[in-house]
This record gives sequence, C-alpha cells and structure tokens, in this order.
Amino acid sequence: MDSTPLPAANEIIALHDQLLATAGWPAAEPAPRGDGLWRWVQANHRFNCRLWAEEDLARRTTVADAEIAANKRAIDGFNQARNDATERIDELLLTALGLVDAASARTDAPVSTVPAGARLNSETAGSIIDRMSIMALKVNAMRQQTERSDVDAAHIEGSRIKLARLQQQRGDLGTCLDALLADARAGRAYFKVYRQFKMYNDPRFNPALVAEAAKARS
Repeated sequence: MDSTPLPAANEIIALHDQLLATAGWPAAEPAPRGDGLWRWVQANHRFNCRLWAEEDLARRTTVADAEIAANKRAIDGFNQARNDATERIDELLLTALGLVDAASARTDAPVSTVPAGARLNSETAGSIIDRMSIMALKVNAMRQQTERSDVDAAHIEGSRIKLARLQQQRGDLGTCLDALLADARAGRAYFKVYRQFKMYNDPRFNPALVAEAAKARS
C-alpha cells in the first residue's frame, strides 16, 4: 500500500458541489488538488458536467439537424473522456490500496496483489465516484427547480420532494464508497479496473465506420 490517502465520500461530495458553484465551470476550472487522484476525480466531474450540458442541447426541437449532430458527437467524446477518467481513478485507488502492482496497473494485464479470501466487488470505487458526480448534477439541477419563480406551488413542492430523495441517494452512494474502501484497505474486498472499450468511438471496431472506410477505399 502506498502513501496516497484514500478519499472520503464527504470530501468528494464537497468537491463536486464546490466545482458546480465555481464561476465559469466547467469551461474554466480551478487547479485540482495535486496531480494524482484528485486531478482525475475533478476531470471526471468536468466531463460529466459537459456531457450533461450537451445532453440538454441535444433535446432541442427548433434548431438545425446539424446542431443536434454536433451535440451527439460532443456527447460521445465527453462520455469517452468521463470513462477514461473513471478508469484512471480505479487504477490509482487500487495502487494506493496495494491491490495491484503499480508498474502494471495501466496495462491490459495488471498483476493482482489481492489477499486470499477477499471478496470481489462488482462495482468499482471509480464507478461509484462517477455516479456521485452525476448525482451532484441531479441535486444541483433539482435545487434550481425549487427556486424558480415562473412555476406554480405544486411544481416547487414536487421538486423539493425529488430533491430530498436525490440527496438521500447521493448519501447512500457515499456510504457504499466509504464501506468498499474500508473493506479493501482491511483485505476483505477488492475490485478491478473494468475497461469500457467504447467500440462505437473506435473506427477500427464500429461496423458503420468500418463500412465507411471500406467504401472510401473502393
């Protein structure tokens, strides 16, 4: 186990909310807390925020089709970057926990150093952090609904009820993250880096892009 301190859920929640309240975010961003784990937690949140904005824009109905196509391409790019950041979080956490050989952590064949008897957790710590980022966006958006002045009281009250549920769900995710990291530190549990292999973004694997390339060659 290396000297990297493990993140606590309340720290991650605070960072997500702080970044959402930062002027200019996510186009402009503050310097991350170092070049290690927190850099990638922040990057993951930034890409989720940009993905969220593009998803909103892609639902427009009064703009040219070319604008929606541009939104879709941006969504694919931000989704890939978000997943890449999630994988990097997992690599760094597994190294910090001493569950993988550091030199092999980023390869396709990481060398496991998991203690005997530890249970495999199907969800990774990075994926929980990614879900917490999305929850931060949902909480922020629903809170804005409770503050609107152009809707009726029923809308406000319904939004308050949904906000409370979202906050509870985010807290539950945080509890699960803290428990997983504690169990992993104690040798009771482990997780793996699950490569997403977003084939639709890769011209070597996407059958539509392969067909386009073959047609262009012919």
